[in-house]
Amino acid sequence: MRELLDAAAEIYHEKGEIKATALELSLPPNKVKKLLITGKVLSYPETDQIQELMGQGRTMAEIQQIMGLSYSALHTYLPYTKVIYKMSEISQNAERVRAYKARKEAADTLTESPGEEHLWACVIAFQNYPFHTISGLPFSYTLKIGRNGEYTKELFIDRRENSKSLAWSSVRMAFQRAMERKGFIFTRPKELADVRGISYTFSMLWRFGMLTVPEDVERKLKGKRLTDNTQELI
Repeated sequence: MRELLDAAAEIYHEKGEIKATALELSLPPNKVKKLLITGKVLSYPETDQIQELMGQGRTMAEIQQIMGLSYSALHTYLPYTKVIYKMSEISQNAERVRAYKARKEAADTLTESPGEEHLWACVIAFQNYPFHTISGLPFSYTLKIGRNGEYTKELFIDRRENSKSLAWSSVRMAFQRAMERKGFIFTRPKELADVRGISYTFSMLWRFGMLTVPEDVERKLKGKRLTDNTQELI
């Protein structure tokens, strides 16, 4: 639990958003909110009020009525009080933290030393990560292991409607174009390159830290619609 709390705090300090933190850890936003409250990263007046009422001997049903909150909403304001004993949940949390750290290390290395070797390391680390295209289509990808025991240079895109493959050569070409146009603010994928699968590669390179985009495009790549309420989960 401590490792997960520390990871949630680290990501939240970097991203500044509960939803963005939840995305990195593959957790529901409400669970991340509870983690941040438990780790004393976030505090809410509601938390103090609930704990004060509990100290007065009020039942949860009474507190719900007093505060006008549902049972589930009430509990999002309370810190975790029990240690996780289920081995399956401990393993899942450990894997979430491991995957986040591996992605962060790969992206940081690519930023510090851009090159195809480090780009490929990023591609490996970000398997199953929830990306969004600029049009809002969610997707992730996986790699297959060949007969030699190494990953094949083909990305298998899993998207909402169906699946397709993306060649490493297309990713590499888009990366080269991005390196040639450092500092350019891209507003759409084909400004980067007109190659097969560029809508996916564009999202990936942005997440890897290789592209600069305007705020409205960034919101789309984060999976946020322009009509979404930008207020954070409360």
